[in-house]
Amino acid sequence: MAQTTKYVIKYKFNGERRFEFAQLENGTEAEAKAALTAIHGETSDIISDISVSKAL
Repeated sequence: MAQTTKYVIKYKFNGERRFEFAQLENGTEAEAKAALTAIHGETSDIISDISVSKAL
């Protein structure tokens, strides 16, 4: 199993600021987008302004 690190993903969900914590391998935006899709499901909601940083 790959080593993961806890990251905080800040993003906008339909224009509303939100954040989630996720265990990611590299903390890339693509990984973050995949994690958010897993959280919210495949919907027509707009997820934008994604930024990823290591959780403290």
